[in-house]
Amino acid sequence: MEIRPKRFDVGPIIKQEEFAVPPHCTTKELEEILAKMGANMLLSVLKHLPESLENKKEQPKEGVTFAPKVSVAKSCIKWEEQTAAQVIRLHRAIGSMFPLQTLWKGSPVKLMDFVEVDNIPGFADQVLNDDEAVPGSLLYHKASQTLIARCKEGWVGIKTVVLKKKLRAVDFYNGYMHSWFQQSSRAVHQECRFQTLRLSPAKKTLKERNTGAGYKTIDVS
Repeated sequence: MEIRPKRFDVGPIIKQEEFAVPPHCTTKELEEILAKMGANMLLSVLKHLPESLENKKEQPKEGVTFAPKVSVAKSCIKWEEQTAAQVIRLHRAIGSMFPLQTLWKGSPVKLMDFVEVDNIPGFADQVLNDDEAVPGSLLYHKASQTLIARCKEGWVGIKTVVLKKKLRAVDFYNGYMHSWFQQSSRAVHQECRFQTLRLSPAKKTLKERNTGAGYKTIDVS
């Protein structure tokens, strides 16, 4: 794009290529792919600069979209509102910048390394009754060493939990969940669940402005 003076991200298109985003691609993976693609396009433009500038075209005014700024509040999983597919997509979109967050027994935790339950062999046999599971309910799939959390619709797998320190799913289960499942590993326990963490923008101090912080916890559900 040819940048116009005193304007940000405005100007005619010099070179443009379409790219189909691969299935299950994360933002970080896409960034690496597009960085290489963009570098090659830039070299191509510079090699044929007069011709490239001559063939530039104005950006169309139709179909313009504006993406809202992503904040840490976006990383809070809303178990009662979001489906498993939506949680997975959110993780792929912002997980590298803001690991998804939730509450465990009143303490904020970060969840990482999400997996789709369809890719967990034998998981369908473990869930006997979806109706008993409220959003946020947790199970542990021993064979794959994966935490399984109930969403508004469906289940999502989690391999890593950050609670004071980074824990594998098996370590989180042994340390915080095992007592509930001694009688039956297949039962859904109402008390053993994640809860929605809700953040609200707070007035930033100078230190928070410098560190990018500025949110406070105001509600759980």
